[in-house]
Amino acid sequence: MSPDSRLLAGRYQVGELIGRGGMSDVHRGTDSRLGRTVAIKLLKPSLATDPAFRTRFRQEAQAAARMAHPTIVRVFDAGEETVREPNGHEAQLPFIVMEHVDGVLLKDLIKRGPLDVAEAVRITEGILTALEYSHRAGVVHRDIKPGNVMITKTGQVKVMDFGIARAISDSSATVAQTTAVLGTASYFSPEQAKGESVDARTDLYSTGVVLFEMLTGRPPFRGDTPVAVAYQHVSETPVKPSSVNPKVSPAMDVVVARALTKDRFERYQTVAEFRHDLEEAAAGRVPKREHHDEFSETLFGAPPSRVSGPEAAFRQLAEDQTMVRTQRRPPVIWVWAGIAIIAVVIVAVLAWVLRLAPSTTMPETSRTVPNLTGQPVSKATAELEGMKLKWTQTQESSSTYASGQVVRSDPAAGIVVATGDTITIVVSTGKQAVTVPDVHNMTVDAAKQALQQAGLTVGPTTTQNSPSVAANVVISTDPAPNAQAHQGDPIALTVSSGKVTLTDLTGQTIQAATGILSQLGLTANPKPDKTCPQDKGAPLVHTQSVAPGDVPQGTTVDLTYCAG
Repeated sequence: MSPDSRLLAGRYQVGELIGRGGMSDVHRGTDSRLGRTVAIKLLKPSLATDPAFRTRFRQEAQAAARMAHPTIVRVFDAGEETVREPNGHEAQLPFIVMEHVDGVLLKDLIKRGPLDVAEAVRITEGILTALEYSHRAGVVHRDIKPGNVMITKTGQVKVMDFGIARAISDSSATVAQTTAVLGTASYFSPEQAKGESVDARTDLYSTGVVLFEMLTGRPPFRGDTPVAVAYQHVSETPVKPSSVNPKVSPAMDVVVARALTKDRFERYQTVAEFRHDLEEAAAGRVPKREHHDEFSETLFGAPPSRVSGPEAAFRQLAEDQTMVRTQRRPPVIWVWAGIAIIAVVIVAVLAWVLRLAPSTTMPETSRTVPNLTGQPVSKATAELEGMKLKWTQTQESSSTYASGQVVRSDPAAGIVVATGDTITIVVSTGKQAVTVPDVHNMTVDAAKQALQQAGLTVGPTTTQNSPSVAANVVISTDPAPNAQAHQGDPIALTVSSGKVTLTDLTGQTIQAATGILSQLGLTANPKPDKTCPQDKGAPLVHTQSVAPGDVPQGTTVDLTYCAG
């Protein structure tokens, strides 16, 4: 059964494919009961048989269903549809019915270049509003990126795809468990890249990455592989946005730098804190970092980099002036306890540094889509099959790649997918066929414009004398009008020179010479010459005022004949 004819739950008509994610496809659909357009997310058939993925898919629906906010894409319904596979077995295909958003993805806006600073701030505030709501509901998005943010035609910010959202209390999920569905690592937080547990501050880091990309037109870290990019998130400091885009203020540099801090305890701790500094920077004021009490604990526990536990208690006791000291110096056990705590901190830091070593391995179930562009289709499909990836083929004309070569793939090269996923390869059919337009009797400039609009180029241009076609006007083309050519082919033009070829008329009768000049579009002006004896019979041309050769159209030629 084709997707366009599939009916889910007896009411949702599945339409054309409008998006593809790591573990699901999104189709435009129609709710036949309410008569409204919806978006329908279907788990990929290659994953639908995996109970773990189906469970994760249901968790997505449950988490997203709690999100009822103008800045979050709504979830209307969810369920599982029984489908019959080609081998005759029945399988359960989970689906989610969501709000259909009419707008443009933020990643498509960024492709056009850096956004205006005020617009970048407005969109960031919209993302933060959505995260503030979800964090209060106990849900971490975990995949904030421009591909998951839509801007409606009215300018409303909409965050979508809580596909890998989990409750904050779930601290067991790591990056290793979601590699197959994350796509790229450009928006990973350091804790995600290291495989540690994540919390709400992970979303704030990813939001900082998105803000950096909106201000500069590119992400802060780029690399040849997802592993290389993830390593940079852990170990390298990003450049200031103002060094890429001079329109960014130093105050905005401060906000981005704090949002992208590696240590999550030094990063923004809440959405409200992030929003406050963003508003300060937008107003032209450099945000001031408030000093936190080193003995207090945050919502997420005491920062590892600050004093805590016994050491904090010892220091509080030492600073408490109300206590009565019974000896002049601290007990020796206090000194040794402080030394022991410092040693433990040093060992912990060393262990953390050793864990920063990048991993060059990927889970066995994950594959990185290779670069297939320019390869013959047979070689490309063989490479995909060798990687245990399925493929499907579409065709389109291309002026760059010869017939039978791969133009691009979807998902694109470098994207991480799961084994068994289907890769669509677009194969070139060669240059597009074009009908040569009729540019006869057009000026050269008008003819060039008509050829370019038809997808053709102007070839060699030659001039030719013509008694009837004005100067700089096309006489003919090669190939001729209405002939078939290919996109980008050169079309030769023959253009009128505005001249005619005048022959020697002396000795011709005046009547014959006048007829010749008329055919050439020239004017004859016969005049008698009494200095020579009159001709016997019809008068003959004695002299002509214009010498034989190329002469401008419409020239008047004086012809003399003997009349003495």
